Amino acid sequence: MGRRVRSTFVQAARLIVMVKGIQIVTDVASAIVRHIGHISAWLGLALVCVVSFNVISRYLFGFGNVGMQEAEWHLMAVGALMGMSYGLNQGGEVRVDIFYARFSPRLQAWVDLFATLLLVAIALIIAWLSIKYVQNSYTINEGSPDPGGLAYRYVLKGFIPLSFVLLAIQGVAMTGHALLTILAPARTDKHDGADHAIH
Repeated sequence: MGRRVRSTFVQAARLIVMVKGIQIVTDVASAIVRHIGHISAWLGLALVCVVSFNVISRYLFGFGNVGMQEAEWHLMAVGALMGMSYGLNQGGEVRVDIFYARFSPRLQAWVDLFATLLLVAIALIIAWLSIKYVQNSYTINEGSPDPGGLAYRYVLKGFIPLSFVLLAIQGVAMTGHALLTILAPARTDKHDGADHAIH
């Protein structure tokens, strides 16, 4: 009887340690994405300023600059790449499903676990494959083909692997959340409530 109680206690202790570890990894991964997303959000203001400058300079002063025009889509591209992880982090994705909403929280967590593991794998594969793309651009010192355009095109392309690594980090956070829901649903509900209170 004592051995059985001791075994149960050890298993419970291991579960608590594992849940705590998953919670820490989940919180850290989510915080990384959230902070980078907050910084990237300023690109929206930069884009508005650049577009406003281009419009005013062109239609009021008859002045146009190819580099400033290219800066518009450079900022838009970086904002979109870095923003996709932040969108997931804040729950801004659009879900179109028929059955998911009817599932129990535990079954939803299993679906989320499978989906987020797939997300992490695909994000890392894309990040890995895009490195060669950036290296080729750096090797030839790629710049704009238009006169007066922006140089160092590889810097822009470098955000492709970076953004998908960030997406993989967000996938890790979502995977951890799904695991917590499966292993300790009461703890997850309490933690979610605390998060909502903070935000």
